[in-house]
Amino acid sequence: MEIEKGKTYKYLREKREVSQAAKDNLKQFIKIKKSILDALQESDLTIEQLTQKLNMPANEVVYYLMSLVKYGFVQTGAVDDMDAYFSYKLKK
Repeated sequence: MEIEKGKTYKYLREKREVSQAAKDNLKQFIKIKKSILDALQESDLTIEQLTQKLNMPANEVVYYLMSLVKYGFVQTGAVDDMDAYFSYKLKK
């Protein structure tokens, strides 16, 4: 008996539709992910520096940045002189 690869995926794709809201959220995440990664390519930045550079609220920057840390795109760097803030950098 030969197993057809991707059969389950094809079946589920036909039966279930992805909502427009989910598609829009993914597009927004990809856009913000790219802007954060581009900003971190230039230099290591703290959350405050990212909020200023990207012109985004701090809570949104933290949410997206922690997602990028979780999935291995970004890692923590050094702590500032006052031991108050981590800098974040691209993971190599």
